[in-house]
Amino acid sequence: MRGRVALLARETFRSLGVRNFRLFFTGQLISQIGNWLTLLAQALLVLKLTNRGVAVGVLTACQFGPVLLLGPWAGLIADRSSKRRLLLVCNSVAMAQSCGLAALAFLHHPPVGALYALAAVGGVATAFDSPARRSFVNELVEGENVANAVSLNGALMTGSRVIGAALAGLLIATVGYGWAFVVDAVSYVAVLAALWRIDDSALRPGPIAVRGRGQVRDGLRYVRSEPVLWVSLVMMGIVGTLTYNFSVVFPLFVKRTLHGDDAAFTLLFATMCVGSVVAALASARRTSVNLRRVVVACAGFGGSMLLLSAMPNLASGFAVAAVVGFASVTFLMASTAMLQLRADPAMRGRVLALQAMVYLGSTPIGGPILGAICDALGARAGLIVGGMAALVAAAWGATQVSFADAEADGSPQPLVGAVGGLVGAE
Repeated sequence: MRGRVALLARETFRSLGVRNFRLFFTGQLISQIGNWLTLLAQALLVLKLTNRGVAVGVLTACQFGPVLLLGPWAGLIADRSSKRRLLLVCNSVAMAQSCGLAALAFLHHPPVGALYALAAVGGVATAFDSPARRSFVNELVEGENVANAVSLNGALMTGSRVIGAALAGLLIATVGYGWAFVVDAVSYVAVLAALWRIDDSALRPGPIAVRGRGQVRDGLRYVRSEPVLWVSLVMMGIVGTLTYNFSVVFPLFVKRTLHGDDAAFTLLFATMCVGSVVAALASARRTSVNLRRVVVACAGFGGSMLLLSAMPNLASGFAVAAVVGFASVTFLMASTAMLQLRADPAMRGRVLALQAMVYLGSTPIGGPILGAICDALGARAGLIVGGMAALVAAAWGATQVSFADAEADGSPQPLVGAVGGLVGAE
């Protein structure tokens, strides 16, 4: 039994035997914990200052609007650039943003407009960081370990939310918002040091896109010509807009509907993230995925959101939150696997940027809408809208399965990991 467990562990974590990936993984783990800490602290600080769901929705729009506006160009730059150098620049900007947030939070009455402005700065860094970071994973390990490395990176992104959420609640309750942002700023030292120490000679860089006209349009046409990619992206656009806005709906649901406090919110969020980690690790051992799996996962996500909306108290909410976390990442990983598999290496940055646009970039559209719904009808209504949106996306996807799978020769595709670091940002 012990030998079987050891073998399972070696298979699951084999990419960590590669020095470059081990450095990258360690730096990202520390940095992403800080990133989640800041995302949650920002939402709670704005809610404290305004007590309005719409205000939290506007914050989310500022955080992820740049992903929507800059996504295609950010992906093209990732295809044209050294991923390592681009990541050094993006993380340096994000570190400066966290320092600015800390300075504001230490003020007696932080101006909400300034918080929005700094959130937008972080959004610009995210827009360029996401495609570069996710495609960089493919350059860190040999071909036979790429699937495992991408899956571990996905598990890292979801796992960091558990610690980040718990740490956010602890710091806010004990030393305040300012020190939470300071901790995030310091965490960037780890990722910057790791990137500096990576051995360039051991990298496996993909082809660099040659400069030319119409390359953003080429990426859009490429995705539109692949039915499996197109259907997955449309489904993700619907779900990203109305279902993945956890940072808007969850604080309102916990504090207004279930009568909890900041600590209760961060604990519920951490519980959800435990389910996410389980889903990420389970997907690392899955051998195939097709569009039918994406549709089923989307329907499961919608059903779990509707179940959460019916919970009468915090205790029952914690139990269902873990199910929501599992279902949300199962859908995310299955959907993203389609893109990771099908993308031409020369198009990978642009394709992943488009996926980030519909996953993160749709948040600025849905965030204010859901905030207004929660203000007018209550937070349960926000959860119901999210659940119904996922079910509608699944129903539409089900009508496309036969055609899209036929275009893909009808064969299940190997699962190559998934979340790949879509920032943590629901």
